[in-house]
Amino acid sequence: MKIVVLSLAAVVLPAALAREHMNEIKIMEGHKKRSHIVSPLPHTYLVEDDIPDNWNWDDVDGKSYLTKHLNQHIPHYCGSCWAHGAVSALQDRIKIARKGEGHDINLSIQYILNCGGETAGSCHGGYHTGVYELIQQTGFIPFDTCQPYLACSAESTEGFCPHIDTTCSAVNTCRTCGGFSDSGGECVELDYFPNATVAEYGEIGGGIFDMFEDPAKRAHKIKAEIYARGPVATTINADPLRDYAGGILDDETASTDTNHIVSITGFGRDPDTKQEYWIIRNSWGEYWGEMGFARIAAGKNMMGIEDHVAWVTPGTFTVENVPCSEDGEFCGGEIQNHGQTPSLMKFVGQTYVDPSVAFMAAKEAKFSLRTKLGAEYILETIRG
Repeated sequence: MKIVVLSLAAVVLPAALAREHMNEIKIMEGHKKRSHIVSPLPHTYLVEDDIPDNWNWDDVDGKSYLTKHLNQHIPHYCGSCWAHGAVSALQDRIKIARKGEGHDINLSIQYILNCGGETAGSCHGGYHTGVYELIQQTGFIPFDTCQPYLACSAESTEGFCPHIDTTCSAVNTCRTCGGFSDSGGECVELDYFPNATVAEYGEIGGGIFDMFEDPAKRAHKIKAEIYARGPVATTINADPLRDYAGGILDDETASTDTNHIVSITGFGRDPDTKQEYWIIRNSWGEYWGEMGFARIAAGKNMMGIEDHVAWVTPGTFTVENVPCSEDGEFCGGEIQNHGQTPSLMKFVGQTYVDPSVAFMAAKEAKFSLRTKLGAEYILETIRG
């Protein structure tokens, strides 16, 4: 038995030692616009006292506002963490905007891989803000029932990737298949499909002079963004995460050179040690970490987690669709009205309202009230 064990070790160890992990962060040549900002940023109207010590979008009074966990590595390996982190944060914010009502809106990461090669990335790396620029450029990202995740992009040779078409086309944007091919069925494009858009996006820590920013100030910006508007996507050094088994990861020797992207879904403070931490959601499945999550020490740029934090706000998202036939041949046409007079069918979308709108309205109302009370006091003083 001892000989067998040693023999196995001799076979397994060299393979493990030879494994190399690629850097999945890559800014594509076509990614020209790193931000599009219109609304006031949360850190400009929220002070530290406005933000609680503990905030977790997975547990707000017992209710989760997060969308489903994902695993970028199946059905085979694909270095698409950047797309998973960016898209997850966007669809989480849509769920938050809907106050958690209705079924979750999950967006197509495969569409990003199919059509984002020049701007967003591929299975060999990409960047979170590149995803948001791509969605603004094209004007939409389809729901994932249009284009499920295949873990393939045009250049990938993993698994079945060389045998399928992942070029950017109408059929690779949204499709359905009407039956078995040997029975005359075929896969066709859908010209009408539920989708979401991007209104604004930006990056905390992306500027040249941000490296000199006070860590506490940077942490406040990130907390304010998460608390006010929802999860964010961020770069991180994945190496200490590979064997993470729980607890607050606080390794002062860990490099801040980043090679991976995750989303930050909340933050907290340990009641015993008072140590602050970020709650991250990875894209390695729920078998990893704390059911797919991990806690990382906050306020000290642990593993580079506070260097490049991307945020996004939705524009609109479909809440009522134009119905199509099962085979996709007819969408909203006369044939679907069962002989009745055709009616004009169109998508119904919900428009995102930035939290700053409500804050500014409340601030203006407070100022008006204060001004009114002040005027009344002056009049009473004059009369008296």
